[in-house]
Amino acid sequence: MDSLINNGSQVHFGRWLIEGSPYVILFDIGAAAWNLDRWKGDLWNECSIGLPYHDREANDSLIFGSLVAWFFKELTDQLQDKPNVIAHFHEWQAGTGLLLSRSRKIPLATIFTTHATLLGRYLCAGNADFYNNLDKFNIDQEAGERQIYHRYCLERAAVHCAHVFTTVSQITAVEANHMLHRQADVVTPNGLNVRKFSAMHEFQNLHSMNKAKIQEFVRGHFYGHLDFNLEKTLFFFIAGRYEFSNKGADLFLESLSRLNYLLRVHKSDVTVVVFFIMPAKTNNFNVESLKGQAVRKQLWDTTQFVKEKFGKRLYESLLRGEIPDMSKILDRDDFTIMKRAIYATQRHSLPPVTTHNMLDDSTDPILSNIRRIGLFNGRNDRVKIVFHPEFLSSTSPLLPMDYEEFVRGCHLGVFPSYYEPWGYTPGECTVMGIPSVTTNLSGFGCFMEEHVSDPSEYGIYIVDRRFRSADESCNQLTQFMFSFCQQSRRQRIIQRNRTERLSDLLDWRYLGRFYMYARHLALSRSFPSKFKMDHLNIAPVSPANTHTLSDSPKKYFAAQLLTTLIILIINQHIRMISEGSCDTLYWSIG
Repeated sequence: MDSLINNGSQVHFGRWLIEGSPYVILFDIGAAAWNLDRWKGDLWNECSIGLPYHDREANDSLIFGSLVAWFFKELTDQLQDKPNVIAHFHEWQAGTGLLLSRSRKIPLATIFTTHATLLGRYLCAGNADFYNNLDKFNIDQEAGERQIYHRYCLERAAVHCAHVFTTVSQITAVEANHMLHRQADVVTPNGLNVRKFSAMHEFQNLHSMNKAKIQEFVRGHFYGHLDFNLEKTLFFFIAGRYEFSNKGADLFLESLSRLNYLLRVHKSDVTVVVFFIMPAKTNNFNVESLKGQAVRKQLWDTTQFVKEKFGKRLYESLLRGEIPDMSKILDRDDFTIMKRAIYATQRHSLPPVTTHNMLDDSTDPILSNIRRIGLFNGRNDRVKIVFHPEFLSSTSPLLPMDYEEFVRGCHLGVFPSYYEPWGYTPGECTVMGIPSVTTNLSGFGCFMEEHVSDPSEYGIYIVDRRFRSADESCNQLTQFMFSFCQQSRRQRIIQRNRTERLSDLLDWRYLGRFYMYARHLALSRSFPSKFKMDHLNIAPVSPANTHTLSDSPKKYFAAQLLTTLIILIINQHIRMISEGSCDTLYWSIG
């Protein structure tokens, strides 16, 4: 660090303020930007990759990568042969550091993980039939037409230079094999810190408490049109980046239109309120939304005032041993106050679809499709829509809840993604005991299909978007949601219990083993004289050793425990067979 600082770079070392407080080094890329032209020349001379001046993200990645490579050069020069260093790079933005480290022959073991291929995300956002044409794309041409060829070169070079290449899911491994022309050595599924979300036996109570908060918002948002029973109202939601097609919002909206039709035809008394939590460009809160919450609060204050007077008079009447006369307990002023409160809730317009004023209202994809399907929160609609184009916050004047609280209060998360290399949102629903809908084009959906027998029994509904047409997928999603609406409250409680039981399957305690394997594999490839793994029989690509969850949870958890013990023995064995006493330093860059 001193060498970098003495040469004009700003580097900070400290603890990351998260659980575990890991050490972290921060590089100020702005302070090192004066080296950009020189480092561009180095990249061209060493890797034959040129970067345009106008691509700030690519330029920032070069500055960061050059600093990282410089740091590792100084580190390994001072450490010499001991300990061995592992550097784990995530995504193409960090890959430049890997390229420069390898081209300069810095002695370290390198791992590169892609969470989504650069070109794959662009192609899917452009509504290409991506998965059916993986082997037909002219990769160089597609990257050039989108003016990201230099980024693609950085990503592909990092993939091929790494000692070990990993992806976060099996479906991304297939994609990377076609897009980047290298098969993944290891699949490293994304895990969760289950202990952070764990509520033991309290998660059902947390659901009730947070559902009550959402119901309060609904009372205000739909004032004047609150002709549905909130106790028979289900809350669905979709959340994430505003990628209309990639996140499956287009399929979801069409399915909601069909669900609304089914609920009306079957004369169901169930109402579904659907929340879209996707950040978009706005300029302020919607006046009607703010007014609704103000009216609700005013009505609540009026109720408390009348209730206090009513309770006091009732108490005094009972003390005298008299049966209270209702006409005397509630006087004329009380009736006037209540009538004024009722008139205040009158509304001539429909409840707003969005909670904020949108900057591009006329061209917004979600609003345009809502207009197309005609779901305007009318009285006859059994499906109501609330578009909240901002991430949730407990300080919001409209919906004062954090995301975790909101998820716990909902009944179903719907994530029918077309392009989702993993998908944390359904995983977070699972560990909080909330059923969710995903697809077989998401890493999470494929993982659950592979490791859980009959996922729908455990509240994981998987829509087939790979082998069915868009219309068939839409009908399948509609049927999933309609079946969910037909469940009784008891059935939903039982299902939430079963969903929460899947938490351990997503815990880093189990999924972290694949990162451990990738690190050992990188050491064996970069330092073959010190580390040998040839005889170890570990599945290299898919975490297939994880046992399928069946209706016998005891067998499943016993199998998980046995698998964990085997992994620990293997890891200990690797240390024992390494020739010489070799410590290891591990760095994660991303």
